[in-house]
Amino acid sequence: MGAGIAGQVANAGIEVWLLDLPGENNPNALSERGLERLRDPDQPGLMSSAAEALIHLGNTRDDFDQLADCDWVAEAVVERLDIKKELYRRLDDVCHDAAIITSNTSTIPIRLLVEDMPEDFCKRFAITHFFNPVRFMRLLELVRGEHTDPAVMDTLARFCEQQLGKGVVRCLDTPGFLANRVGVYTIQCALHAAFDLGLTPLQADVLFGRPMGIPKTGVFGLYDLIGIDLMSDVVQSLVNILPIDDAFHAESAPIKMMNRMIANGQTGNKQGQGFFRVSEDGERQVLDLNDEGYGPAPRLNLPLAEKAEQQGIRQLLEDGGLYGQYAWRILSRSLSYAATLIPEVGDDPVAIDDAMKLGYNWIKGPFELIDEIGVDYFIQKLEAHQVPVPAFLAEAAGSSFYRVNAGALQSRLIGNRWQTIKRAPGIIRFNEKRQTMKPRNSCAVASWYDLN
Repeated sequence: MGAGIAGQVANAGIEVWLLDLPGENNPNALSERGLERLRDPDQPGLMSSAAEALIHLGNTRDDFDQLADCDWVAEAVVERLDIKKELYRRLDDVCHDAAIITSNTSTIPIRLLVEDMPEDFCKRFAITHFFNPVRFMRLLELVRGEHTDPAVMDTLARFCEQQLGKGVVRCLDTPGFLANRVGVYTIQCALHAAFDLGLTPLQADVLFGRPMGIPKTGVFGLYDLIGIDLMSDVVQSLVNILPIDDAFHAESAPIKMMNRMIANGQTGNKQGQGFFRVSEDGERQVLDLNDEGYGPAPRLNLPLAEKAEQQGIRQLLEDGGLYGQYAWRILSRSLSYAATLIPEVGDDPVAIDDAMKLGYNWIKGPFELIDEIGVDYFIQKLEAHQVPVPAFLAEAAGSSFYRVNAGALQSRLIGNRWQTIKRAPGIIRFNEKRQTMKPRNSCAVASWYDLN
């Protein structure tokens, strides 16, 4: 991750030092390896050779003093509190008094990171949680500590939006922040529902994909892409930090078959086989969840999925068959879960929706999806299935989470209050802007808006 952050800073035309632990024979071996990953032709982290020339390689033994002139030091070391604290003490000795220090952690509360540090250091410290690959994933979760100077937060937000091209979502210092808490929970809901209802990976991935406004990788394809072993670690890390009464725990139980897959090296794309694989003769194959053998994986066309893509996600919920049950189980739990997080993670649904769109590539966030489904329809369906209705969702009964008022797009807050959605200067999001405008012209496939 550190190399990815360095690469994006260099892409912005700014000099950067990439430091890693010293190697035995070659002191800069690890930082050189990080730079090599940025050159990957399939997913290049650098935009040009000019950007690469702005990256200086070093190690934390021989080149630590180079940080004395840096205005921002972004730490992305292993998720161990003792190692991070030792590094911060060294940074406090070397960095100048105005240098901003941030961590890329997503599992350690900021209060623990800086609990033994001087007040001046705490004022300049924040969490900048990037998503991988850094160049292509737009989300940056920005977390303020109790003593972080608001001016530091504004500087980081402005720089990351305007220079690095990120969509900044400001988060409270709560477990998992926003995107991973909702995103991993939703993935786990889809995974366990598929096993419980007896769906094949092909069936599950067709439904938990474009029909729900989610990337076409689906759930089993996503597990293969990320790595089944790595996803298991991510789930366990959230289990370790979330409150014991959090709904996440009900979807976190290990699946015995997947434990066997990890033991057998069937961990996904990186090993050439997981839930899917390509045979020696080039045939795409899928794992049978019953006998654990591989067979052909033909393209699966489900009329319900196609109908939902064309007419909206509510088509899934109105289906009384197995596929409708699968969709309802995922959406009822994940959308309700997002609503229960208000006000724990903040009082603004826009932050959660932004996090899911920018960090997980959802077309719409949870509250936008509820609006599409219909708030009252969703509440009535929850009640019919004897599912508790979250308080924030109940407040929206008869209304919505977003509205256009006096030409401005507004979002609902707790207490039936509304606020106008405002973006940073120079930032325009067309999907929001067009909701407040009438097209100059339109047809079945396109519309023309005048943004002045």
